[in-house]
Amino acid sequence: MKVKVKNIAGEEVKDLTLKDSVWNIEANDLVLKKMIRLQLDATRQGTAKAKNRGEVSGGGRKPWKQKGTGRARQGSTRAPQWRGGGMVHAISPRDYTFDINRKERVLALKSALSHKAQDKELVVLDSLKLESLKTKEVKELIKSLKLEGKVLFVTKDENENLYMATKNLGYAYHIMSEDINALDIVNADVLVITEEAIQKIEEVLK
Repeated sequence: MKVKVKNIAGEEVKDLTLKDSVWNIEANDLVLKKMIRLQLDATRQGTAKAKNRGEVSGGGRKPWKQKGTGRARQGSTRAPQWRGGGMVHAISPRDYTFDINRKERVLALKSALSHKAQDKELVVLDSLKLESLKTKEVKELIKSLKLEGKVLFVTKDENENLYMATKNLGYAYHIMSEDINALDIVNADVLVITEEAIQKIEEVLK
């Protein structure tokens, strides 16, 4: 697969051949969905808690005798039907995380990258260096590249100016190539990546 490489002014400077084994595979949406669910579940706290009848206070003795009162038989004032009683099948803290094997992780990432490349939502830059950390610079960059929607910038190394400049924007984000993941890729409308970052990703994923 060949793509056009642009500079930060939006001008095409050369062509770049991408590895089909990384950027042009037949995407496995089932594995991709599984990976995204794994990432989303990992963000859940799982701290919800309610008390069952064995955890609420009080109710140590039978409220009235079994027979002869004309009332319904009761064993404890902490039963679920009583006010202040315990909850039936009370929810307890739990860990929502699960794991998938490395081959599935790699396949999910390749699938996400392939979707972007095949859907023409991939922009490759020869370099990505901002002179300052002002948000205005990123806005001008997005305008010169004619990008719309959520934009994910990926660079090989740390780029403090780019990170700080995108921090105040709700539609632009920056990560390094070593932190690239399926959720961020799918969540973005456009993936903007440098040549160096592509080389790094291809070395890892092969």
